[in-house]
Order: sequence, then structure tokens, then C-alpha cells
Amino acid sequence: LFRPRLPDDIPEYDDVQKVLREGIVNPLRTNFYVRADKVLRLRTFLDKLSSVKGLMSEEKDPEEFLNSLLQQTLRAEPFIKLSSGQECYHYQLFMEKEEHIVLPTTQQLLGLSFLQSDVKLAKVPSCLILQMPRFGKEFKMYSRIVPSLELDITDIMQNGPRECTICGLLATHECKDCYKHFGDSLDKIAFCENCLKKSHSHVKRCKHAPRPLTVDPDYLGYREAQFAGGAEDVAIPREMLELFAVICIQTSHYVAFVKCGEGLEAPWVFFDSMADRMGM
Repeated sequence: LFRPRLPDDIPEYDDVQKVLREGIVNPLRTNFYVRADKVLRLRTFLDKLSSVKGLMSEEKDPEEFLNSLLQQTLRAEPFIKLSSGQECYHYQLFMEKEEHIVLPTTQQLLGLSFLQSDVKLAKVPSCLILQMPRFGKEFKMYSRIVPSLELDITDIMQNGPRECTICGLLATHECKDCYKHFGDSLDKIAFCENCLKKSHSHVKRCKHAPRPLTVDPDYLGYREAQFAGGAEDVAIPREMLELFAVICIQTSHYVAFVKCGEGLEAPWVFFDSMADRMGM
């Protein structure tokens, strides 16, 4: 919203930034309402300036809109960097459906998607936009999903420290084959050296293929310094993200729930894209 125009930006960069900041974001924050002509102006810009066509007349996938606005028009730095080397502004959850999960949480689906895709986050994202598992306009994998107010991403970090599922010490290995053996979450598949040997001496797990974990050298150095200073135990930190918005489609238009403030006690407000529902 405030980055100055650079030499390699498109000529219309300032115009797009202005309509986004002054025509949409500021009025929404101040008056909880955005005029239709301001949204139309943004759509006109994006339809003209990006490779995504039909922004004036067709229903679009969130990924198409985000790439059109953030990548091609504003050239923003991608929020999400994956261990595969891929960078993106939002991450769509792809997975095979778990029949035993009837009412999933965002936390469950995120872990399951990363587990099945065999990918991790290369760094903590500045903003994590997730698209729930759905395909096209009709098929939704789950009819209802409970939004997790906090999202624990500790176990999907590429080089982050993790806790052994059995003894709680620093984990050295991860075993994807152990999913559901000790529990159905990703904090149940990490082991220290000793617990790995003990747990995988069992006949049910002796043929598993655990993989070594890498931990950021800076954290290992900090941990050694703490122990050298006489600390009996060094707690392994959890990397938490806080939910601040939920956007969904309801009867062919978008509705949104947006958090106003920080912390679990902060109030939420409801927005509806249909002007005739104003005040509801």
C-alpha cells in the first residue's frame, strides 16, 4: 500500500496503488463500506494490466486475483516460500480425504496437506493465506471446516526445532510412516535418537523409513549456550500464527469475518459484498 514506485514497475503502478489504498482499504477501515465504482476501477485496471482475462465479467479463483494484483501489477514479495523452492502468495490445500475426519479444523487440514505433499515452509511467512480443499465451483471436500484461531506451524517448518513426540527432547528425525501410530497430528511423528530406536524396534514400525531433521545452526548455538549457562532444560519454542480473517462464498457472493485487534479476545466484524445486506 505504501511502497514507492520503482523504475521497473508498470507506469500505472501509482494509480493502482492509490485506488487500492484510498478507494478500498481506507474506506473499509473507516466506514466499513466500499463504493462499487472503486471496486470496478480496480477490476478495470487488473483486467487491462494483467494476463488474467475476464476480471470484468467472469467469476475468478482467488489465486488468479491474488497473482493478478500482487505479482503482475504491484510486484509484491511472495509471502510464502516452500522447501521445494516454490514461492507463492497463497497456498491451496490439496489432500486425499480422511474419512474419519467429520468436522476438520484448519490446523488438521494444513498438517495433512503438507504431510501428503511432502513439503515444508522454508521460512515463517509474513502472511499465510490458505485456500481450503475445493475444486471448481461445485466440489468441496468438507461441507464445514472449523477455523483455528491460532495455527501452529512448528511441525511444517523446514529447519525449525521440533519436540520428540515421546520424551519431549529436541527431535533429530521425522517418520511420515508413523502418522496415526502415535496420533494423527504432525507433532506425533518426530523423534530424538533414543526414542527413534526404541519405537522402531516394534514389529509394526521396523520397516519405516525415518528421515533426519535439520535444525537452524543459530538455534543450536543458542541451545548450547543455555545449557552451558546451567539451564537444566531448554523449552523448544512453538511457532504460532494468529487468524485475522476468513473469506467464504455464500449464495454466489463473498462474505468475510475480520479480526479487529490482536489476541484471542479481540472482536470480529462481519462484511458482506452485497450492498442490500448493509447493516445486517
